[in-house]
Amino acid sequence: MNKIPDYHLKAQKTPKDKALVVLSGGQDSVTCLLWALAEFSEVQAITFDYGQRHRVELICAKSVCQQVGVKQKVVDMSHISQVSLSALVGDGDVSEAHALHPELPASYVPNRNAMMLTAAHAWAQALGYGNLVTGVCQTDYSGYPDCHDEFIQELSNALDLGSNSVIEIQTPLMYLNKAQTFDLANDLGGLDFVIENSHTCYEGDRRVRHPWGYGCGECPACKIRAAGYEKFLAKDFT
Repeated sequence: MNKIPDYHLKAQKTPKDKALVVLSGGQDSVTCLLWALAEFSEVQAITFDYGQRHRVELICAKSVCQQVGVKQKVVDMSHISQVSLSALVGDGDVSEAHALHPELPASYVPNRNAMMLTAAHAWAQALGYGNLVTGVCQTDYSGYPDCHDEFIQELSNALDLGSNSVIEIQTPLMYLNKAQTFDLANDLGGLDFVIENSHTCYEGDRRVRHPWGYGCGECPACKIRAAGYEKFLAKDFT
C-alpha cells in the first residue's frame, strides 16, 4: 500500500522552525523531506533541472510534493550540463571512472552540490527560512567529494558569510548508510512511500518495480539501493 505519512504542522513559525529541502526526487532527498516535515513547522522544496539523464526524478519530485502538500520551486540549472563533464549529464557509462577525475565515478558532476546549495541558500533567504536540508551522505555514497561533511560545513560558513545571514544546512543522512536510511524512512512512517515514489536509477528506468523501488537494477545507484534494502530487511546496520 502506498501510504502517505500524516504530518501535522507545529504552531510556532520562526526562521529556525522553517526548512527548505533540496529535493531531487531520489530516495535520500525524499526521506529528507519526510524528516523535515516531522522536524519543522513549515517546509518547502526546491528542485533543480540540471540536464540529468535520469530526468524522471523530476517527475517524481513533483509528484511527491503534491502528495504531501509541500510547495515546490523548480529551478533551471541546465548550465551545469554545459560546463561539467559527467556521464550523468551527457553520454558515457556511469559505471566507469570519471574522465577528469579517475579516482571518482563517471556519474560525478563537478561542483554540482556547490551550485545547487548556493542557489537554495539564496531562496531560503528570500523565504525567511533558517534551515536548508540536503540528503548528502559520506557513509554509503558513490564517492562524490562534495558529499563530505567537511565540504558542507565550509560551504555553509562561506554562504552565510557572503550573505550576512544564518542558515543552517541540515544533513540528516550524513553518517547513515543506505540500510539506515531505509530504517529512518520506516521510523518516519514513510518506507512504502519512499520506495514507491522516489527514483534513484541513473538510467531513468521505471519499467520494473523491485522490492526496493524502481530501476534498471544494474547501475551503481540501483546496486547501492538494492544492497541497502537487503541489509535493512536483515536489520544489518553495520
